[in-house]
Order: sequence, then structure tokens, then C-alpha cells
Amino acid sequence: MPTRAYELMIIVDQDVDDAANRAVIERVKEMVAADGGTTPKVDNWGRRRFAYPINHKQEGVYTVLEIVTEAPNLDEIDRFLRLAGGRVPQADPAPRQGGRSPRSPDGRRLIEEERTWQATTSS
Repeated sequence: MPTRAYELMIIVDQDVDDAANRAVIERVKEMVAADGGTTPKVDNWGRRRFAYPINHKQEGVYTVLEIVTEAPNLDEIDRFLRLAGGRVPQADPAPRQGGRSPRSPDGRRLIEEERTWQATTSS
């Protein structure tokens, strides 16, 4: 099975403490490593406002992980994240295409959209 790069965005509830958030990220990294994969990049975006309320919450703590694996453990990781308390419901891991996420082609699209949304709602 060929190795592929995936981008996984984990959004944790704003009320969860930093230690619990770090524990979730570390557990995902351990699960990837257990199946021979790597996590070459972990990008902590910090607390961000949602475009609309999710489960009556306005903010979440964002972390983006780049995962390089043959993908046999992605279902296990997905199951763990679904059962982990404090996680905000979201989409499944997306394969990276050409080194960039299919959801953010320029690498900054999500941040730019969020800034635009904040600018339009605060005026």
C-alpha cells in the first residue's frame, strides 16, 4: 500500500483545558506512529471563532496535523476522535494533493475567510 500524506484538523471545545487538548494531539500522534506512520508537522492555530455556532459554542481550539501513513489506522483515529470528549464534530481527514490541502489551496484560505467574516460581522 502506498504512503500518502493527509491533513487532519482537530477542533476541540473551547471549554477543554490545554492539558486535555495536548493529550488528544499526543494520542493521535502515537496512533499514527504505532502503524508506522509519521506526523511531520503539527500546527497549533489556537482559539478561533466559528463562522456559525456549533453545539451552541462560538469558538474552538484548532490544531492541524500533517500525517504520512499507509492509511490502515485512519479509521481507528477517526473512531478515537469521535469518542474523545470535547471534540467538535467535523469532516474526515483529507488527502493532501500536490503538497496543499484540497480545502485550502493557497494554504491561507481558511484564515483569510475567517478574517473576512469577522470584518463583515463586526461592522
